[in-house]
Amino acid sequence: MPPATPHSAHVDGFARDRLPPPHELPEFLFDRPELQFPDHLNCATELLDRWVDSGQGGRLCVQGHGLRWTYADLRAQANRIARVLVEDLGLVPGNRVLLRGANSPMLAACWFAVVKAGGIAVGSMPLLRARELVAIVDKAQVSHALCHARLADELALALPACPSLKQVLHFADGRGGGELEARAAAKPADFANVDTGAQDTCLIAFTSGTTGVPKGTMHFHRDLMASCACWPPHVLRANGDDIFIGSPPLAFTFGLGGLLLFPLSIGASTVLVEKTAPDALLPAMAQFRATVCFTAPTSYRAMAAHIGQNKAQHDIASLRKCVSAGEALPAATRALWKQATGIEIIDGIGSTELLHIFISADEAHARPGATGVPVPGYRAVVLGDDGQELPRGQVGRLAVKGPTGCKYLDDPRQANYVRNGWNLTGDAYLVDDDGQFVYQARTDDMIVTGGYNIAGPEVESALLLHPAVAECGVVGVPDEARGRVVKAFVVLRPGFEGDAAMVKTLQDFAKQTIAPYKYPRQIEFRASLPRTETGKLQRFRLREPA
Repeated sequence: MPPATPHSAHVDGFARDRLPPPHELPEFLFDRPELQFPDHLNCATELLDRWVDSGQGGRLCVQGHGLRWTYADLRAQANRIARVLVEDLGLVPGNRVLLRGANSPMLAACWFAVVKAGGIAVGSMPLLRARELVAIVDKAQVSHALCHARLADELALALPACPSLKQVLHFADGRGGGELEARAAAKPADFANVDTGAQDTCLIAFTSGTTGVPKGTMHFHRDLMASCACWPPHVLRANGDDIFIGSPPLAFTFGLGGLLLFPLSIGASTVLVEKTAPDALLPAMAQFRATVCFTAPTSYRAMAAHIGQNKAQHDIASLRKCVSAGEALPAATRALWKQATGIEIIDGIGSTELLHIFISADEAHARPGATGVPVPGYRAVVLGDDGQELPRGQVGRLAVKGPTGCKYLDDPRQANYVRNGWNLTGDAYLVDDDGQFVYQARTDDMIVTGGYNIAGPEVESALLLHPAVAECGVVGVPDEARGRVVKAFVVLRPGFEGDAAMVKTLQDFAKQTIAPYKYPRQIEFRASLPRTETGKLQRFRLREPA
């Protein structure tokens, strides 16, 4: 007999019809008790409503500047917005809703409202321009948008090229002043969550664009719950009294998980503030007495420098856990942060395609230069060019499988990411003698020069050890004699000059720190490096001709 069709509440079958064909999907693993999900599942019920229904609605849930909501408060606001979506804007289950705004309690309420109503949340980074918004809206055929009034102009510029987008409402800070708040205030605070299926899509997250053209990744209700059941309890080990804070936007799955899904899954609280640059994140940690921080390596490095300059000014005594992901964590950055705070960073690698972290190490097992081991629920291997698993110590392509996996929205690149049931993340790794996975580079960032394979991030890590270097990015550039050579783009700290003497100083330092053949034969000094809105270095832009 053919397998039973999974339950679905989607009236609009757009997402279901654009899933990759079965033979292009990865193998999914549900071999742990906590990964046994019912056929009927709405993740908003599990993450938000169950706390209120169990009598814990008075627990602190989400804070922002001037706002402090309990679980009951957030549910009431989400319910009212869900009613606006359904009753006023005609949303039907399966419709896609663009969410546009900086991190805030109101954005969290909008996200839950969409999921409660059976819609599909489509996040967008606040700094996206009209052209980029058009690409997202067109790819996902977005029908509705909830947009912060401050970001309305760019969306308005995109609208003429977005025929699918019929309904747009603006919101403010959650305390009134926006059209969405006004409509929501007139609605009852109750809403019957749509009885969605575990395999109904509830999120389309677009990749951050480190390699150029973003892709839409589809995630089911069960995917979000699976991400809460794997890495957080086994590696992070936070508790209901913790207060989460961080810099990644909710439109980025690192931020959605770390700052919304994970804290609410354990009854903890989260701080969602708009300004999260290092000089703003440190005082926010002190103000809200945050205990768990999620941010990128560049932010930890910058905050460590701020603390080092004036330790008495920064009261982060409440902080007890720090998580780094988004890009490789240099050993120098790990050491700087521990020296400044006494806290060992929890490193991890995840991807938008798999939703969140799948290889990591907790504080007790953290080791400079190594990412960790597969998170319970996931398996990982390093594959050679022939698709076979490589022995320890050899560099190859990282391959992962678990309860989440790549499901690109109608994209031929699915066949590149998934091979023989494995998700190929695009990262080059090796497994060391202790079984830890050690990052080498993105596979497209491996530099072949003079017969050697050189990982750009390894050269970056070496240069970052020099006291003059604030940031750096390393890529391969064409060279007539060698085919390609290593080139470093360096941002210097204040007080240092980017002259020929500094070039030689850094080259000599690299030769003394790593194998001499890996040193950067070219160095260019920059005022800043190109990064995505989530803080990832865009090496592909460094490779572009000037």
